[in-house]
Amino acid sequence: MKKKICILGSTGSIGKTTLEIISKNKKDFDVVLLSGNNNVKLLITQAKKFKPKYIYSNNFYFKEKLRIFCKNNNINLIDDIILLKKIKFDITVAAISGIAGLIPTINIIKFSKKILIANKESIICGWKFILKELKKYRCHFTPIDSEHFSIHNLIKNNNINTVKHIYLTASGGPFFNKKVNLSKVTPSQAAKHPNWKMGKKISIDSANLMNKVLEVIEASLIFNLPFNKFKIIIHPQSLIHAVIEFKNGLSSMLYHYNDMKIPIANSLYNNFNNYKNNDHEFLSQNQLTFIKTNSKRNPSLKILKFKNVLNQKGFILINALNEILVQKFLQNKITFSDITNKLLGILNTKIVKNYLKNHQIRHINDVFKVYNFSRSIVN
Repeated sequence: MKKKICILGSTGSIGKTTLEIISKNKKDFDVVLLSGNNNVKLLITQAKKFKPKYIYSNNFYFKEKLRIFCKNNNINLIDDIILLKKIKFDITVAAISGIAGLIPTINIIKFSKKILIANKESIICGWKFILKELKKYRCHFTPIDSEHFSIHNLIKNNNINTVKHIYLTASGGPFFNKKVNLSKVTPSQAAKHPNWKMGKKISIDSANLMNKVLEVIEASLIFNLPFNKFKIIIHPQSLIHAVIEFKNGLSSMLYHYNDMKIPIANSLYNNFNNYKNNDHEFLSQNQLTFIKTNSKRNPSLKILKFKNVLNQKGFILINALNEILVQKFLQNKITFSDITNKLLGILNTKIVKNYLKNHQIRHINDVFKVYNFSRSIVN
């Protein structure tokens, strides 16, 4: 029987990769829902090919165009997840980028048997609310970012208490071991990731290791482990995605080629034997190297030492401020170096310390209040 698939963010990098896998395995999957926001042309192209029952989009400017297309193709157009009729997706891929993915991710859980989440902002900012829904609706969760997918697979047959350290690997970005004036780096240069094909924002986060800071926060939430269990190391080949050091002296690591099809396909199938990827040879690199990180070269790592912000409110604040500052960099309003320097400076201000002390995250709306606060303090 075909698995019923829902893809939130089908026009983004993860969504397109998922559909590429499905297109080669149509006998196994039935795409029931696709969603997109700005790239309506691609969304319509995808819908013509996969013929979903639903299209989810809340972009006002393209609503009429989508309405006409859906009417002519017998597709239900919805602008809110809660408008879904009684349905249960076998698998939902939650890949809407940024904080915009949080509410749809939370709302889709009750319609899903299993959810694959690639949106770190949703986990960092709303894990408390996501976890509540997962438990309530008995929805199975699998992270599909390569690092968290690797950790998930390495520890699933081990007692979490046997873990001594977890190492998250970073490529080092496009400027690793290069003499570059980081204050003069352009957005296009910063977005050129050496090994992965990713969106601009996440590529820039990778260039200054902010991505690893966010991944440590994400991993600490998903696996319910303290920050002192995690370490970040440079691994330029991007073939080992996580290393688990156990208390008994043994260590395990997960190797796979830097291709997101691998974690996504394995998560879609639940049976590693079903997905055959013969494109890449094992150990195609001459060597695998691991190098200690340097907070002098990558000051973003200092954030993990700011104890006053390493809490639920602080996680949201860190994520929001970084998102805002990266956008300013992409608009050429600040320099590449300013992203981290301004972030560190803001986290040290009295206004932030008072805000974190006097505000609580009790409702999902409180998450967005932190975002509004963040915008108000970024110059």
